Amino acid sequence: MDGSKLARRLRRGALAVVAVSLLGGAAVFAANAWIRAGARPHVHTVSSVPAAPVVLVLGAQVYPDGTPSGFLAARLEIARQLFASGKVRAVLVSGDHGQWSYDEPGAMAAWLTARGVPASRVVQDHAGFDTYDSCQRARRIFGARDLIVVTQSYHLERAVTLCRDAGLSAVGVGDDTSRQFVPQWRRAQLREYGAAVKAAIDVLTGRDPAHLGRREPALDDAVAG
Repeated sequence: MDGSKLARRLRRGALAVVAVSLLGGAAVFAANAWIRAGARPHVHTVSSVPAAPVVLVLGAQVYPDGTPSGFLAARLEIARQLFASGKVRAVLVSGDHGQWSYDEPGAMAAWLTARGVPASRVVQDHAGFDTYDSCQRARRIFGARDLIVVTQSYHLERAVTLCRDAGLSAVGVGDDTSRQFVPQWRRAQLREYGAAVKAAIDVLTGRDPAHLGRREPALDDAVAG
């Protein structure tokens, strides 16, 4: 191959890389703008959030001994405060239980009941494999309509937007205490850019959660007390 042909191919390859990068950047920008616009009017603090029947706590890492990670414990503490103050009547804990040896909802429920939340007011969703699935299942499986969603603040706008897209009248409260875990917090913030694109694709395709099934009355019973 002569030098001119090689140069043309290199230029074309460079242009293709630039085009893909621009398209990817545009997708990330658009997805994050959509999430922010949909969520910001509905983000609150523990003290300012309006009362709702249910608080939805999204799952996060659980250690091998069943102890919630610092990030997850911070989410659970917000839920405990909301229940103790009378702002919610029931807690829906939603997380990954794809393997018997790893049970986020079970660990979350144990943490709450050990700190005074009655077991009858805690409902476990064992198929909340991601934020989209947790929001969809809260509405379609557990029949929630009006709730407060709790997670870390970097994740909160995406959680609120996905819950509202699922048909929930959702507001959110975010945790900032986990900023003390600086490297983990920064990594999670960076991951949110890509997660926003996945959220947009999930909404546009209208995919079903990984697991659906029959309607569960447990949350209705917990709210009723």
